[in-house]
Amino acid sequence: MNLELSGDQLLLKESFERLFRTDSSPARVRAAEPAGFDQDLWQSLAEMGALTMRVPEADGGGGFSLLDAQIVAEEAGKALASAPLIEAMVSNRLLARLTAVTDNPEIRALLDRAMHKNAVITLALFDVADRPEQIIAGGSAAEVVLALDGDRILACESGRQEDFLENLADLPIARWNLTEGALLAEGEAARAEFGAALEEWKLLTAAELNGMARRTVELATAYASERIQFGKPIGTYQGIAHPLANLIMEIDGGQLLNWWAASRLADGASDAGATISMSFWWAAKTAGQAGERALHTHGGYGLSLEYDVQLYHRRTKARALLLGDPNDELLNVGRRSWLGETPALPEAGAMPLDFGFGDAAAKLSAETEAFFRDNMTPELEAKAHFSFEGHDWDFHRKLGTARLLFPSWPEEFGGRNADPYAAVCSAAVWDEHNWGRVGTGVTDMVGHMIQWFGHPETKAEVLPLLARGEATCSLGYSEPGSGSDVFAARTRAVRDGEEWVINGQKMFTSGAELASYIFLLTRTDPDAPKHKGVTMFLVPIDTPGIEIRPIYTFQDERTNTTFYADVRIPDRFRIGEVNGGTAVLGSALRLEQGGGGYVPVHDKMLELAVKWAQQTKRAGKPAIEDTSVLSRLSRIAVHGVVSDMLSRRSLWTTAEGKQDLAYGPMSKVFAVETYNQDSTDLLDLTAPDSILRRPGPPGQIERDHRRSTASTIYAGASEVLRSMIGEKALGLPRSR
Repeated sequence: MNLELSGDQLLLKESFERLFRTDSSPARVRAAEPAGFDQDLWQSLAEMGALTMRVPEADGGGGFSLLDAQIVAEEAGKALASAPLIEAMVSNRLLARLTAVTDNPEIRALLDRAMHKNAVITLALFDVADRPEQIIAGGSAAEVVLALDGDRILACESGRQEDFLENLADLPIARWNLTEGALLAEGEAARAEFGAALEEWKLLTAAELNGMARRTVELATAYASERIQFGKPIGTYQGIAHPLANLIMEIDGGQLLNWWAASRLADGASDAGATISMSFWWAAKTAGQAGERALHTHGGYGLSLEYDVQLYHRRTKARALLLGDPNDELLNVGRRSWLGETPALPEAGAMPLDFGFGDAAAKLSAETEAFFRDNMTPELEAKAHFSFEGHDWDFHRKLGTARLLFPSWPEEFGGRNADPYAAVCSAAVWDEHNWGRVGTGVTDMVGHMIQWFGHPETKAEVLPLLARGEATCSLGYSEPGSGSDVFAARTRAVRDGEEWVINGQKMFTSGAELASYIFLLTRTDPDAPKHKGVTMFLVPIDTPGIEIRPIYTFQDERTNTTFYADVRIPDRFRIGEVNGGTAVLGSALRLEQGGGGYVPVHDKMLELAVKWAQQTKRAGKPAIEDTSVLSRLSRIAVHGVVSDMLSRRSLWTTAEGKQDLAYGPMSKVFAVETYNQDSTDLLDLTAPDSILRRPGPPGQIERDHRRSTASTIYAGASEVLRSMIGEKALGLPRSR
């Protein structure tokens, strides 16, 4: 896996950052209003080769890849470039592509005008057969508009109805009548090339919108960090910080989705067309929300023309609307995903990014799948549950014997030395078979803490038991008076020679009735600041003085409260330094907060919903053909892909030791919040069958809905994680 731009692409990005910093500053953007076109910027873009960067080298262009163009488009969006750059990139490439379809000299002549005279050539986004008169992006500055009329491509030069249309964002648009124009090419091949150009326009516009959204949130963050109200920066208030944290999470997801779409094109993947539509819809939605939130963050000042945020507020909304209602693109997601629609697609060119997990991951995943196929019985399938309730000791031991419980562990401790990518792919197989891995995930995390911080004797005694599947662990963090604020723990551990005496109570000690050990957070120095006076222990559950009482939840899941009365354990069961529990717990939480565990769960839920929609009739036809149903399923599909992208980035960052700007918390918050939102939507969609607890897709969706509610609390409540995102990813002041 590689999610890092190449050195050449970073140089490309920096070059256009510098260009736009001078040639598309806020002052220059204002000066270009209301016409929305900066002739000097256009000249600079031409000199940089941006207008023809997607034209093949053989035709005199730059021969840049689609990803290269996406990088430039994003920088243009950040700077609100007052020029129809995206339209020029796409139109000029279309002309070059058409030279292979027909030998019409008019095509070459137009391309020469673009390359040598910097002619502004744009394209119509709708078929002239349906809309003979259209609002044209870049139309107020255009010399030529390329238009599709059925299966004919026209070059229109005389159809402009007015010099400029006053509009929301002062975009360079005008209305054109496209019924008359020179015929450039016709036939199915020509139509396919125009269709591919439109798909490229969507993807590049999505990149531009992502750039706009990012810069908009940066403006809001800077204002929230310096604006003082009630004696402190407004960014310290969660009502300000948390919506911005949500946005940067969604913007990052949008950028990854945009790159993913290009990657799928490069791979020739069957879902490439759907991912383009996903990227456009997501970018349009996120950019619009970013503009609204940033303006709100500025309060009344944001309404002033003196503040740059109003420029972004107008542009983030208006730019996407040139294609009509962005929500219509959700229907394309559905048609392309489930109804067999296959659009013409552009070529991506070179792709240095690699979203794959690698050969080792594929091999271990296949082995895990074979194990489940050979050992999963109808009885086990009936017993399966996402929580500890589905635990089966015989099956667990078989997994241990096969060294499939904790494949990332070193071989000396019963693992396979598998890389993080392989371990994640192996774990995903469990979800495909509905086999719960909450208990195994907890034990895996505790096992890592023992490996990293434990006493040699404890490692030798405990790790082999865990790896063989003969023992499991439970977590003892929360208390009656401290939930998300775990460092407010009051359970005491007092040293007595080479032993520790523990007294206190823990809440939500899930799996304690099965576990052999509890990973326990205790206070060892009551006089120290709460983050500095805690120590972690691995407490054998058969130690005298421990009492377990069940707590039953509406998820069909048992948890526990545990009591500790003069529980004595040897010092070798201490994990980490005395009063050093913060470091240990921090490492544990980073493992927990990746969010990747919910990606296959969300995918499985969507798969069930699609199956339901294909089998259920509405108005005499399959429900999936209903536009409302299709749109809702598509929205959930987009959430699933964005969640997957954020999860992969979190995994890659950890595996490769890259800078971590709260990528784990981002992945976790997005995954669980969309899981909760989407399960609720599907509960409504599949009603009334969904309120019944019975086999079949609606019944499983009902269980997902109950499960999703708790997912926003496990491993750190979303509110706590949003504060972390605001501080680390945005640089906002501390908000908790």
